[in-house]
Amino acid sequence: MKRTIFLAAGALAAVGFALLPFFVFFRAELAYDLYFNQKIFYYHVPAAFMMFLSVFICGFASAKFLISRQPRWDDVAAAAGDLVVLFGALVLTSGPIWGKAAWGQYWVWDARLTTSLLLWMIFVAYALLRRFGGPGSERLAAGLALFGTADVPLVYFAVNFWKTQHPTNRVVPNLVGEMRTTFLIGAGAYLCFFLILLAARIALGRSERRLAEVEDLAVEIGRLE
Repeated sequence: MKRTIFLAAGALAAVGFALLPFFVFFRAELAYDLYFNQKIFYYHVPAAFMMFLSVFICGFASAKFLISRQPRWDDVAAAAGDLVVLFGALVLTSGPIWGKAAWGQYWVWDARLTTSLLLWMIFVAYALLRRFGGPGSERLAAGLALFGTADVPLVYFAVNFWKTQHPTNRVVPNLVGEMRTTFLIGAGAYLCFFLILLAARIALGRSERRLAEVEDLAVEIGRLE
């Protein structure tokens, strides 16, 4: 059953990403003030949504781990934390393509951009802590994940709290026609891709943990002999 779902998600992601360029360049209306640079929107915004989703999953799983101390929740948190770094990197590299056309420069210290960069850096630190923190770093990393999760509302509502150059949160709800269809295709493809990566990363993390447990058990048996 799990294999069937995994394959179905993979097929949907492949179809979605294959259709997306056609819809982006030939069906979605062109914003003439930004010309083709506006097309990055259909890749940039879904990546941002997946980044937020990864953060929420990591934060929720981290909270469950701190409460229950069950390793399975820590496996989910670690997997989602890695995806925050991945999709956050996509957001921070695709955004400047639009920014160069809209603002005349790749980066400005806008509230939305600055808080997004801060969120990404928090989860880069989370990933490094998971790998190099040593024994007991799981609980410290879980606390860091909760801190990062609290930054998400600040990122999302930054355009409401401060006067920013970044477009408002009303852009996506106001999409119509082929622009809306194109965005939904992109968002669906990204979501399926996200689910595949999350499932694969969780499986890998659990395999690594079980292997470490077997190695520790073998060392202990060797000492008793």
